[in-house]
Amino acid sequence: MEQTLQLTPIASQQPTYRRYSITREHQAAPVAVLHNREFFFIGKNSRNIDYLVHLFEGGYAAESVPKAIAILQRIDSQSKTIPQVIIVEGNLELAEAANLNAYLKSIEKFRAIPVIMDSAGKMVEAKDKALLMRLFDDVIDTRKADDKLIQRVDFLSKVKKRNCSRSEYKMEQVAEQAKLTPLGFGRRLFDILVSSTALILLSPLMLLIALIIKLESRGPVFYISKRAGRGYRIFNFYKFRTMKLDAESQKDEVKHRNEYNEDNGCVFFKITNDPRATRFGRFLRNTSLDELPQFFNVLMGDMSIVGNRPLPLYEAAMLTTDEWSKRFMAPAGITGLWQIRKKDRHCMSVEERIKLDITYAQKQNFLFDLWIIAHTPPALIQKSNIS
Repeated sequence: MEQTLQLTPIASQQPTYRRYSITREHQAAPVAVLHNREFFFIGKNSRNIDYLVHLFEGGYAAESVPKAIAILQRIDSQSKTIPQVIIVEGNLELAEAANLNAYLKSIEKFRAIPVIMDSAGKMVEAKDKALLMRLFDDVIDTRKADDKLIQRVDFLSKVKKRNCSRSEYKMEQVAEQAKLTPLGFGRRLFDILVSSTALILLSPLMLLIALIIKLESRGPVFYISKRAGRGYRIFNFYKFRTMKLDAESQKDEVKHRNEYNEDNGCVFFKITNDPRATRFGRFLRNTSLDELPQFFNVLMGDMSIVGNRPLPLYEAAMLTTDEWSKRFMAPAGITGLWQIRKKDRHCMSVEERIKLDITYAQKQNFLFDLWIIAHTPPALIQKSNIS
């Protein structure tokens, strides 16, 4: 039996496997029926890929989550065959796994794909074991599973399709309730007037800040990240850059200072007095001037002046239960209810902040927004420098 493995790299990316297929010729003896399914492997161990091509008709692979998402976006746009399972190496960072989880939930056709962590080899440490099961549908050694892996994928697919049908109804309710908030057209008009006026009046200050950032350190003026807002809508979130250019590569060096290590398996990330911040960046944070570019988000309709803070995707992926999802009924905002809690907001737990977000989502109205705006200036001067 001769096997040919065909590999096509994606253009304009570093070596990244995109598509695998198998051709069997001159079969000397009967072999197991080739399953009419495709896999998607995320990781760098090519031996895992070699094993998977014996069980599946074909598949996709990528070395990292960002590259995997890029491939999934192409599959979505080109209406290609959807993989029946996504298998990730066990050493994948949990924050990256949460980003993948959030992306899959944002695309209807991908929501029912089982995501399995391969326990073969080195695995990431998670102090909260339940966190793994929130991010993955199963944790198994795929190489020991053999044909049982196919049976497991079939079972997980059925379960996930049933669960997705229920959760999709819940998400539709959240999105629909978000559209029916009493703020409506009046709120949008208010946001446009305030944000456009602020950008005009503050443009000299923002240009000065941009100049100082460029003079102090190499790198872009703006920090751009994906955030989840009202109805779990994902958008590009803008802030002035306050970190050194290589801050992301130094993340492992400061993990021990993460205030949420013990309770959240390192998924939530917050550091007081982050050493990766530049000197001018610390000033921007202490005065909240790094938030000024968010007026662009408001003008574009991604955010509102008042609302709940837009969350990084890995945090939003953790908040899809019936209770926590209520916070996404409100728009994302520059300022909000917990931000004006000057005395204790820096020591509030994640749960306390989310409960305040839910309170705002339930009480939101124009007069309440004006009250929050009036109480925002005294809370702008921060006593601590939080990442």
